[in-house]
Amino acid sequence: MAIVRALVPVAWADGVFAEQERETLEALLDAFGASEDEKNQVREYAKSPRTLDDIELQTLSADDRRILLRHAVLLSFVDGTQGDDERAFLEQLATRLKIPADESVAIQTFAAQRAKGLLDLL
Repeated sequence: MAIVRALVPVAWADGVFAEQERETLEALLDAFGASEDEKNQVREYAKSPRTLDDIELQTLSADDRRILLRHAVLLSFVDGTQGDDERAFLEQLATRLKIPADESVAIQTFAAQRAKGLLDLL
């Protein structure tokens, strides 16, 4: 749940928590097997704009941080394009997650290619 919760600031990165982003978070809640109570907690949390400062890093392992970055890239494409503000946010996110720059570029490049390939499904 920490990963899904940490995606909420990504959804707010461009200042708008769009319906497609909301639907994607709902799908992830289902995929991660969230209980109805956990879903309600994330929904309530997502009602207000969130920033990088709201991500609870201590709840994320090194693997979780990389998964978060991959999912964040996917979420940034859910509306069909990845804007400059979203790209900048992802760079800041990677830095905050303490993912080395070369690894961050590799993760983001792979995730972006994958997201572009899935746009018809999103």
